[in-house]
Amino acid sequence: MSELNNPGVWPCLKYDDAEAARVFLTEVFGFTEALTVRGEDGVSIAHGELKWPEGGGVMYGSMLGHDDLPKPPVGGQWLCVATDDPDAVHKRASTSGAKVLTEPYETEYGSRNVTIADPEGNVWTFGTYRGA
Repeated sequence: MSELNNPGVWPCLKYDDAEAARVFLTEVFGFTEALTVRGEDGVSIAHGELKWPEGGGVMYGSMLGHDDLPKPPVGGQWLCVATDDPDAVHKRASTSGAKVLTEPYETEYGSRNVTIADPEGNVWTFGTYRGA
């Protein structure tokens, strides 16, 4: 399995409403659902994995039932996702009414980026830059 499909680093986000996050991240951003493990209540998400179609992914879950974990600040995360088509992500986000923080723009390092907030305020930048 290639590194793109089996990343060694997994950003992990906890949500107050992980179900709404799952729907938003798949339907608006374009992630694909790889695994969803429900909590004992059948509603909360104990563990979820979403794959990015162009490689990599994120883990996510509900804060509910994790009183033992420190809660990061709401909207306290900033994630960068490499994509060949940030304009398509922007179009889906705009159409859905998502909070677009920056319209698509060109950076001084050659990337085309768009920045969008998820429903709980985490900031996601989608861009063509794939790293040095």
